[in-house]
Amino acid sequence: MYTPHTPDERRAMLAAIGVERMEDLFADVPAKYRYPDLKLPPPMSEMEVTAEMQSLADANLTVQDFISFLGAGAYYHYVPAAVDHILRRGEFYTAYTPYQPEVSQGTLHAIFEFQSLVCALTGMEVANASLYDGATAVAEAVNMAYHVFRGKRPKAVLSPALHPQYLATVHTYYDASDREIVVPHEGDPTATPDALLDAVDDRTSLVMVQYPDFLGRVYDLSDLAEAVHARGALLGVAVNPLALGLLKPPGDFGADIVTAEGQPLGIPLSYGGPYLGLFATRKKYVRKMAGRIVGESVDTRGQRAYVLTLTAREQHIRRARATSNICTNNALMALAATVYLGLLGKDGLQQVAALNYHKAHYAAQRLAGLEGYELAFPEVPFFNEFTLKTPLPVAEINRRLLDYGILGGYDLSQDFPSLDRHMLIAVTEMNSKDEIDLLATALEAIAREAAA
Repeated sequence: MYTPHTPDERRAMLAAIGVERMEDLFADVPAKYRYPDLKLPPPMSEMEVTAEMQSLADANLTVQDFISFLGAGAYYHYVPAAVDHILRRGEFYTAYTPYQPEVSQGTLHAIFEFQSLVCALTGMEVANASLYDGATAVAEAVNMAYHVFRGKRPKAVLSPALHPQYLATVHTYYDASDREIVVPHEGDPTATPDALLDAVDDRTSLVMVQYPDFLGRVYDLSDLAEAVHARGALLGVAVNPLALGLLKPPGDFGADIVTAEGQPLGIPLSYGGPYLGLFATRKKYVRKMAGRIVGESVDTRGQRAYVLTLTAREQHIRRARATSNICTNNALMALAATVYLGLLGKDGLQQVAALNYHKAHYAAQRLAGLEGYELAFPEVPFFNEFTLKTPLPVAEINRRLLDYGILGGYDLSQDFPSLDRHMLIAVTEMNSKDEIDLLATALEAIAREAAA
């Protein structure tokens, strides 16, 4: 509940900062923009607000009410009850980020374990304390590579098969800067990773790809890594962290920077956030890595202690020379991922990844056998997401699937007009065989009705 300040308290605060009226705080804002008409509805009581919010919530279609095959970067996974139980402990719930690290030993310890798990998962040597989400992590990878080469290689080559939101975020960060952002075959995510090499030259600092890519495809990136390094650039890989329970970690095939959207690791869908950015790199680049890093040390009594390390490059010190404006982390979500990975362990993570893999492949086999439907990339391996060609516009199919209690796949034509009638379908451990069979039955009926 919001409790306003009293008039006396306001006067005291204004006097402390040397102004007489509240309006004086907005003196630098042009007059025509100071007090816009927000056209807000009249005030309501708490009871009325609660009823209104419940009415809005009831209009939503959630994975609790419908069978979901929708992914495209955020996935419906099972979250063990222990994750939420630990997150809601007061010691963690109130500590968004360790602004006073010396008195946040529990939070720092959790972050240290998170960093260690990220390194083990990705095959990299160092990881930071987390970033906001997968999109900003990719943008920070572009920034880091630029500073590794001290601005002498201002060009970043990005795969067109990166998540469209990742590409949009990078453009938002850097289009107005001295960086050169190149997306070969932009707008055509079907291009293979080796198609990027023609754009890589001695001005390129980073080549960024996704693994699996946005269309769900999994490529062996070993040759790409070798070719990129031969041209003197770094290779960045944005991963689905859950897929690394089965797939070769990027560190093993030569990646220099690994980023990820950590949502699949114990974080519910939550209408788009808060989510979690993972970021890891080679030890030799650690001083250029954005974000906080927690290290393990000992105190004056010889007891184990956790501290923020290498912070001189951040905003707290030498601000003008900071390589990034990221100086915080998503500690609560990082804790969720830490608890999730700790609960599953190595074997459990492999089992969940295997469930995703096998269920998705069963679904692909069933749907590809339907008249009018076919896999877009039948020869390319995939993890838990695949692209299906459809006989009708995907938006129309998805509307009809609602009658069957199903949230359909992602309509790729929203981002790529060339992929009209292409649906990106995600299958996780939460989808049963019966649900997959129902999807097949529904898609078959929709195609038959349209043809009649």
